[in-house]
Amino acid sequence: MDQQTWIYLLVGVSFAIYIGIAIWSRAGSTKEFYVAGGGVSPLANGMATAADWMSAASFISMAGLISFAGYDGAVFLMGWTGGYVLLALLLAPYLRKFGKFTVPDFIGDRYYSNTARTVAVICALFVSFTYVAGQMRGVGVVFSRYLEVDINTGVYIGMAIVFFYAVLGGMKGVTYTQVAQYCILIFAFMVPAIFISMQLTGNPIPQLGFGSTMAGSDTYLLDKLNGLHAELGFAEYTDGSKSMIDVFFITAALMVGTAGLPHVIVRFFTVPRVKDARVSAGYALVFIAILYTTAPAVAAFARTNLINTVSNNEYSEMPQWFSTWEKTGLLTFTDKNNDGRIQYVADEEKNELAIDRDIIVLANPEIAQLPNWVIALVAAGGLAAALSTAAGLLLVISSSVSHDLVKKQIAPDISDGAELWIARGSSLVAVVVAGYFGINPPGFVAAVVALAFGLAAASFFPAIILGIFYQRMNKQGAIAGMISGLSIMLFYMITYKFNLFGETTSADWWFGISPEGFGTVAMIVNFIVSFVVSSRTPPPPQHVMDIVDNIRFPRGAAEATNVH
Repeated sequence: MDQQTWIYLLVGVSFAIYIGIAIWSRAGSTKEFYVAGGGVSPLANGMATAADWMSAASFISMAGLISFAGYDGAVFLMGWTGGYVLLALLLAPYLRKFGKFTVPDFIGDRYYSNTARTVAVICALFVSFTYVAGQMRGVGVVFSRYLEVDINTGVYIGMAIVFFYAVLGGMKGVTYTQVAQYCILIFAFMVPAIFISMQLTGNPIPQLGFGSTMAGSDTYLLDKLNGLHAELGFAEYTDGSKSMIDVFFITAALMVGTAGLPHVIVRFFTVPRVKDARVSAGYALVFIAILYTTAPAVAAFARTNLINTVSNNEYSEMPQWFSTWEKTGLLTFTDKNNDGRIQYVADEEKNELAIDRDIIVLANPEIAQLPNWVIALVAAGGLAAALSTAAGLLLVISSSVSHDLVKKQIAPDISDGAELWIARGSSLVAVVVAGYFGINPPGFVAAVVALAFGLAAASFFPAIILGIFYQRMNKQGAIAGMISGLSIMLFYMITYKFNLFGETTSADWWFGISPEGFGTVAMIVNFIVSFVVSSRTPPPPQHVMDIVDNIRFPRGAAEATNVH
């Protein structure tokens, strides 16, 4: 079969599986809609968590970013990997024992305040909408190439698919859909990685091929790549240009931001017991590590093949994939010297090739001339990664509105059925807003997602960590801290990322810290404000301090969660 037929077949089959699962497991109650009824097995929840976690940023953009940034791109790898470990060990079991559906629910009850709950809802909406913008952008990139439509049309198609199975199935449908999506995305990521590792190094294990010599040569892959970079005027692939302070702050922001991501945290409420939350966190870490340890190898393989294929070669002799990606507008060639050859160099004045870094993983199998079914598999995997996380984020948005605003504050006596309809209506609005940001993204996928992590670090992380481990933390401190952290992070983003107050450069950054890393500074501000305000205001009621003391004990989960 030709490539397009394979793409329609594999993408169509995967979509049919997702929709079938959504229909089979559709939510019939608010508990099923919010937390899948609390009866998901640890293994299934581990897979679903991994799929939720490995978004378009992980599947599509992370290896692409490392491929172009080299050593500097490793901050995303370190931050996201370390962040999940932090979440799994430090927060997940305690939040599960507390037994609330959502992060705003935890904050509202822990800080005995609807004001705190409302502030947490606002934070959740900022984080989730920023994150989902990156996912919808990823959906658009995949569809624009493989269905041969423009990016905007691709986003519309993705909106329709996500809305259908997220709204119909709720967390129950999304959980089991994400199990299928994990299987598809990890298979789609690993198969081409194994193929290309064999091609370039003769080693079938990409992680080992990354550090091996080139096939039929004594030259190591990374030495070869450094040489290619030097010839074209780029910095050596294994050298970094970021300052150490920026590397540290970006890594820290991604790590602590992970621990505050509401769509990941809610996954630990879907299992029956606290023990299951710990076990499913372990499973998820293993499943995530498979992709994350492979991504640097994929990045190096793709960069090597790309340079060898395009640099100083005749434009008229470029393979089919080149013209196909040109049609999407994500790859452009401008023949500045009219010699018909592609000059791909570091010098912007002479460079004739512009490549969107989000396409590198998707184009990788085509550049390496892999079989058509492998190319189609990558298309299905990219969509699985983007759609799985988008669905989880939409549920966070809808539950924040229906459960934490309507049920907990506006209309406490609302019926279960009415609350479910409000949740679904909120999902519809969220899909439309997410689609808008997917069509008008503020940057490439990984950068947009990194900003969401910064917002989570600035707002949620201190409130959650102090809520678990510091009995004296009160509502005044939590509210003041969240508002302070979120406000300074938003100011920094709109000033230095979106240039709302005029054009800026990296020379204007505070202390040399990029917008992606500023979440760490905002988090520190949050902590300081929280401590100062809570120390100068009355302590929490005794029953709240007793709850805080109780959730840190390994036993007594039934008492805290009402699960018997």
